[in-house]
Amino acid sequence: MIKRNATLSENQLYALEAHLAGTLKPVTPPREVVQRLRQRINSAQTRRIVSSLRDWQTMFVVFGGVMSSLLALITIGRALYYFVGKKQV
Repeated sequence: MIKRNATLSENQLYALEAHLAGTLKPVTPPREVVQRLRQRINSAQTRRIVSSLRDWQTMFVVFGGVMSSLLALITIGRALYYFVGKKQV
């Protein structure tokens, strides 16, 4: 792969910036589209938050699973420490 040093003079750089400024003009969407999009985003977030707060049974199961996993990891860790510690002494 050939590495080239491509340097632009200031005139070329200004010409490139002027060309890009002319071709990349901002476009504003219609207001109806923006309003519909805002409503869809806001309503989806609100529904998701409300449904997750009302679904306490799922949260209870998740919490119980995390606590059970932590208890199992602690028990396995203590057992390994006990057996490995006994052999070295």
